[in-house]
Amino acid sequence: MTNAEINIPADLAETLVEPRAYADGRIHETYAWLRSHKPLAVAQPAGFDPFWVVTRHVDILEISRQNELFHNGDRPTTIIGKEGEARVRAMTGGSPHLVRSLVQMDAPDHPKYRALTQAWFMPQNIRKLEDRIRKIARASVERMAARGKETGGECDFVTEVALHYPLHVIMEILGVPEADEPRMLMLTQELFGASDPDLGRKPPAAADATDAAMGMIQAVIGDFYQYFGKISADRRAHPTEDLATAIANGKIDGEPISELEAMSYYMIAATAGHDTTSSSTAGALWGLAENPEQLAWVKQDLSRVPGLIDEAIRWSTPVKTFMRSATADAEVAGQAIPKGDWLMLCYASGNRDEAVFDDPQAFRADRSPNKQLAFGYGAHLCLGQHLAKMEMRILYEELLPRLKSVKLNGDPRLSQAVFVSGLKSLPIRFEMA
Repeated sequence: MTNAEINIPADLAETLVEPRAYADGRIHETYAWLRSHKPLAVAQPAGFDPFWVVTRHVDILEISRQNELFHNGDRPTTIIGKEGEARVRAMTGGSPHLVRSLVQMDAPDHPKYRALTQAWFMPQNIRKLEDRIRKIARASVERMAARGKETGGECDFVTEVALHYPLHVIMEILGVPEADEPRMLMLTQELFGASDPDLGRKPPAAADATDAAMGMIQAVIGDFYQYFGKISADRRAHPTEDLATAIANGKIDGEPISELEAMSYYMIAATAGHDTTSSSTAGALWGLAENPEQLAWVKQDLSRVPGLIDEAIRWSTPVKTFMRSATADAEVAGQAIPKGDWLMLCYASGNRDEAVFDDPQAFRADRSPNKQLAFGYGAHLCLGQHLAKMEMRILYEELLPRLKSVKLNGDPRLSQAVFVSGLKSLPIRFEMA
């Protein structure tokens, strides 16, 4: 991995691991250069093990469909520096993971644990939730309209609408009381936005920056565990019809799942179950605010809303990167990948690949086909993708007939994060019917 022909220039390699680059747009400039010049190449930023950077749509799919050859769990699934990984392994007795959710699993465990809750998120089952979700969506639209009356037509669509709507939906499914939703939102932002100055928890005093960062993440995970430990104990003693009960009483090969895996399951449901949907929900309105002709086009025929949703998901791509590692010597796009090598799948790059999408930097609600890969591919295809799309569709079916106009009322702001990054502020000026 030292061949100059496959090495990424040092400045671009540093951009790939710099959280601010994912907020200020530089990451898309880097991705565009890599797709054109080095679509499958090695980054060696200071303080990190070298890793392959996969930027083309076709190569991301090729790696994602080969789950036996490219594992999630053998090495960290999110990018982390050498010192940070060493500390995690020291704390866990050798594992590179502080949690063990579906994301960190491979076969044979992954399909077994996925099966515990998969039925909850199948299209035929989530359709049963549509009436309830529509009531939640209507309430969200009414709050937005009321806020507009109070402010003369202004609001921050992220903090006042997009964050709370999918949060309320998944917490109802999970079985978390509505009074605890603010706590779940805060912990989610502290976890995914750990490197963001507005969202991350203030790190504890420590000898160095790595210790401080690890202490902060540990504290957030500890708070999740403490909260869901009580939920889990309650659902074992008093089972109900919610998702928390399914997790608390889950069994693998006839044996109850461990506390670590139960807590990790709660965490992934309580965080990924709303945060990424919030980002794409806000991204849709950002796109419409900048393209009023598209707002008018979708409003003319609400059967066009699913296309709007797919484009918002593509354009936003909340999960920016995931890491994989090769379990054996492999070849991708004619390039040899040695056993044990680490790879970064850049979904936000694949979703703007010129070879797949016409005018990929543009927001186009009429884009068809739209082969977006924001939900991943293969065995790790997002479990909640159908729920996420349904939530977004319902909200916009309720909002668009009421929304006469919308435009930006300030600069949108994205969170600073290499793993999960999305809008943290979208100030708008709007008029409701």
